[in-house]
Amino acid sequence: MNNFLNNPGFLGTQANFLPDLTLVLILLSSALFTIGWRLAVHRQFKIHRWLQTVAATINAIVVLLVMINSFIIHILPGIPSKLLMGSYGVTTLHAVVGLFGLLLGIFVVLRGNELVPKRLRFNNYKLFMRTSYALYMAATFIGVVVYIMAYIIGI
Repeated sequence: MNNFLNNPGFLGTQANFLPDLTLVLILLSSALFTIGWRLAVHRQFKIHRWLQTVAATINAIVVLLVMINSFIIHILPGIPSKLLMGSYGVTTLHAVVGLFGLLLGIFVVLRGNELVPKRLRFNNYKLFMRTSYALYMAATFIGVVVYIMAYIIGI
């Protein structure tokens, strides 16, 4: 399996298969989050909740199985000495924004599915969902910048 994931990528960049797959899955979850947001605007709350749960699950799996490990291996050893070199700073910003978005997003999904204790439940869904969505979209944008820097520009 490891050899398969290290095969050349399919997006025509310098990336191997795993970063290409990661990018596609994150962009897919981003699209699902956006579709889910539009469903909520049109008061289609049942399918909205289902779609957001799927998108958050895809995102969490990718982050937990790929991104955290990659950050620990490739970026963390260079912090703080290399923070202003290459893609270290942008990747670290991506990790911080993404971590906050992931944690808040998972909490919102758990709350939306009534899987958190009553004392942790919030009623102002719009504030929490909009904040989570904004963080997720920011992390996705920064992640695309990281991909371009690493696999297209070659920094």
